Amino acid sequence: MDDIPRGFVIREGAHRIHNPFTSDKLATLGRALDLSPGTSVLDLACGSGEMLCTWARDHGLTGTGVDLSSAFIGAARARAAELDVADRVTFIHRDAAGYVAGQPAGIASCLGATWIGGGVAGTVALLRRSLRPGGIMLIGEPYWRRDPPDQATVDGCAGIGMEGWLPLPELVESFGLLGCDVVEMVLADQDSWDRYAAAQWLSIRRWLDAHPQDELAAELRAELASSPARHVRYRREYLGWGVFALMNR
Repeated sequence: MDDIPRGFVIREGAHRIHNPFTSDKLATLGRALDLSPGTSVLDLACGSGEMLCTWARDHGLTGTGVDLSSAFIGAARARAAELDVADRVTFIHRDAAGYVAGQPAGIASCLGATWIGGGVAGTVALLRRSLRPGGIMLIGEPYWRRDPPDQATVDGCAGIGMEGWLPLPELVESFGLLGCDVVEMVLADQDSWDRYAAAQWLSIRRWLDAHPQDELAAELRAELASSPARHVRYRREYLGWGVFALMNR
């Protein structure tokens, strides 16, 4: 089976949440959804499984996470054991694109990886195939906080999912065009972006110090030299990110 690029694992190896969402934001989302114990969750591109594991602990949920990264699936299973929820959550190492649950879930989610469906519309269509009637879909997606003034700004924000992001009002309106009601949302803020990005810099630097002769060292050295300035000049200022809870109309 293919796996995700090694550079991504190095960059985000210390992350429990592989997007600009803090633990507090994730907990806020769980409380806002007023989750009932026993609700089943399917989380596509689940990363290190923090949502499933903490919501199983805090809300009594059960669920399945699917991710292409063997490293992240290993971390998710370890996190489930750490939080004593391994009997409630299962993690599967495989490509989440096209994955459909064997039994309909109360919540079907894809946070920050809508490329698995070729974009938001395709991912909503994929999640619908695993959703029970009256269930909730969760979509995590970037959006423009401010209109990018030039191509340099667009390029400086690149690398988070897919291109072609919308401003927040247009993104929210697009869910309606897909036949969904937006019933909740929790948005990242600039501090959330800082925690996501800056943790990568420390991970890269520690890896470089330990692996100076690795074949990826030059590439990651160049990334570390440019990423902090690019983050504060472009991504922190112009790009938002949020999780949107949707229900079929």
